[in-house]
Amino acid sequence: MYYPDSVIEDVRASNDIVDVISAYVKLQKKGGSYFGLCPFHNEKTPSFSVSPSKQMYYCFGCGEGGNVLTFLMKYENYTFQEALQVLADRAGIKLPEQEESPEAKREKDLRQSILEVNKMAASYYYYLLRGESGKTGMDYLRGRGLSEETMHQFGLGYAGRGGTNLVKYLRSKGISDSLIREAGLANADEKRGMYDKFWNRVIFPIMDANNRVIGFGGRVMGDGKPKYLNSPETKVFDKSRNLYGLNFAKRSKEKTLIVCEGYMDVIAMHEAGFTNAVASLGTALTSRHAALLRRYTEDVILSYDSDEAGVKAALRAIPLMREAGIRARVLNLKPCKDPDEFIRKMGADAFRERLDAAEGSFSFELSVMEKQYVLTDPAQRTEFLRQVSKKIADFDTEVERESYMQAVSVRYNTSMDGLRQMVTRYLMTPGDRRDAGQSEERPVSPAGRKKNRDEGLLSAQRMILTWMSEFPGFYKSASAYITPMDFPDPFCRKAAGLLYEQYESGKVDPAAIVDRFTDPEEQSMAAGIFQADLPAGSREELRGAMREAVRRVMEASLAAQEEDGVVVDLASLQQQIERKRRLDDLGKMQIDLGPETDQG
Repeated sequence: MYYPDSVIEDVRASNDIVDVISAYVKLQKKGGSYFGLCPFHNEKTPSFSVSPSKQMYYCFGCGEGGNVLTFLMKYENYTFQEALQVLADRAGIKLPEQEESPEAKREKDLRQSILEVNKMAASYYYYLLRGESGKTGMDYLRGRGLSEETMHQFGLGYAGRGGTNLVKYLRSKGISDSLIREAGLANADEKRGMYDKFWNRVIFPIMDANNRVIGFGGRVMGDGKPKYLNSPETKVFDKSRNLYGLNFAKRSKEKTLIVCEGYMDVIAMHEAGFTNAVASLGTALTSRHAALLRRYTEDVILSYDSDEAGVKAALRAIPLMREAGIRARVLNLKPCKDPDEFIRKMGADAFRERLDAAEGSFSFELSVMEKQYVLTDPAQRTEFLRQVSKKIADFDTEVERESYMQAVSVRYNTSMDGLRQMVTRYLMTPGDRRDAGQSEERPVSPAGRKKNRDEGLLSAQRMILTWMSEFPGFYKSASAYITPMDFPDPFCRKAAGLLYEQYESGKVDPAAIVDRFTDPEEQSMAAGIFQADLPAGSREELRGAMREAVRRVMEASLAAQEEDGVVVDLASLQQQIERKRRLDDLGKMQIDLGPETDQG
C-alpha cells in the first residue's frame, strides 16, 4: 500500500522509539541516549544505542540502524506495511485504505496463501490421526497419557505412511506444487518427484501467538531418523522468533513462564494444569526468544532435561534471560530426565513443589561451577572465586553486584574485601587495560596515510551531519560555508541534502530521513550518519572540533573542483577565490550551541 508521508510521519511520531524497543531489548539510560545489547548480533558489551531526541537506533558494533519502523521490519521480519499497521494499532491511529503496490500485494498474498495451506494441512493431519490409518499415532499419544481434550486443543495429527498422501490431497484441492513447496510441506527430486515432508509421524502444528499455523513438527513412529523433524523456514515460519505453546501460555493466569525443550514436555505440562509452559522449536534458545518472552513476563523457570546437555542448555539460556531483563530460575527434575517423565512418575503436586523450589540462576551457575573444582585445594579455590568474580562483574548495577558478593561470601566463607577487589578488577573495560608492548608507534605507509585521511574525511562529514541534527545554531553557521554538494561522500551528500531540506521547511527530524531510503543497508547507513561517535570536551573544544570538521570538508570540496576543472570562466574563478577567502576566515565562525549545551 502507498501512504502519504504525512500519515507515515504521524504513525512514527506517535510511537516513542524507546518505549517500543524496550519491549524487545533491556535498555539503560546513559547521558542523553539509552544503551543495550544489540538484538541483531551477539555481544557482551552494550553497543546498541537508542536516541529519544532523534527517534533513531544504531549499533556501533554491527552497524544496524534506523527508526522505529525499520526496527520492527528487521526484528519481526515485517514488511513496511505490516510494521506501519502494528504501530498504527499501537497508537490508535486508523490508516487510510489505499491500494497496495503490486510487489507488496504479491508478498502479502503469498504469506496469506501459505497460512491457508498450512491450515488445510493441519486439518488433514488431524483427520488422519482420528481415522483407521492414524491408529499408530493415536496409540502413541494415548500411551503418553494425553486426553482427547488436550490432543484437540493442540491440534495434534498424524502423517500417514504413504509418503505422498498430503501432496495428493492438496493437489485435489487445487493447490499448486510451487505453493506446497513454499509452505515447506513437500520435497522434490528427479527420482521421486514431489513427496511429503512428513510421513509416519505424529504431527504437532506450530502456531504463532495469534493462533495461526505457521509450521509443523513431527515425531517419527518407530526407529526412523531423525526422531523429530521440523518444517523448514518459510515466509511465515522462523524458529528463532517463535515459541511452541505461547499462543496458550500467554493467556495463563500465572505470572511466570516455564521454558522447556520439546513439544511433549509442553503438552504434558498443559495436560497436568501447568498452562504457562512453552518450548523453543528444535533449536537452542536465542536472544530473540528471550525478547519474545520478555513481552509476557519478567520471570522464567528453565525446565530443561536433567542430563548434561540440559545443564549446558540452561547455562546458555541464563545470560540471555539476564540480558533481556528476565529473572530466571532453574528447575531440578532429578531423578527424572524431563518434565513429561517427572509428571507421569511423580505427579502434578510434586511438580508444583519443584517449581516453587526452583533454584535462582546465579546459585545454579555456582552449583555447576563447584563441580569443576576441588574447593579444599587453595589454588583451585582461588581460581574458582576468580571465575565467580567474573560472573558477578557482568551484572549491570552495583546493588546487584553487592548482593551477589554477599551471597558468595556467606556460601563459601570468604572475605567481602577480597571478592570486591577481584570484581572491581574484572569491571575494567578492555580499553582500560594497557599492555606496554602495545604503545610502541610504528611507521605508517603512504597507502596507510591515505586511508587514514580518507577515513578522517568521512568521519568529519558524519560528525557535521550529527552536529547539524542536534544543534540548529551549528547548522545556521556551517550552512553559510558548505552546501550538500560540498560533501565528498555520495551518501553523506544525499543525507545532507535531505537534512538541509528539513531545515528549510522548518521541521528537523533525522528519523524521517531514514524513510527516504528503501534499501535496508542504506537505512542503517543513514542512521549511522546521524549517530556519529562524537569527540568529548568542553564547550570551546566542541566549537573547535566543529570548525575543523567544516574546514576538512571545504578543503576537500575545493580540491575536487580544481582537479575536475570546474573553474572554466571568470565568475566561477571569482567564486573559487571567495570560498578560499572564507576558508581562511573559518576560525572566526560563530557557533551558537544553545543553552543546554553551554555548560562549559
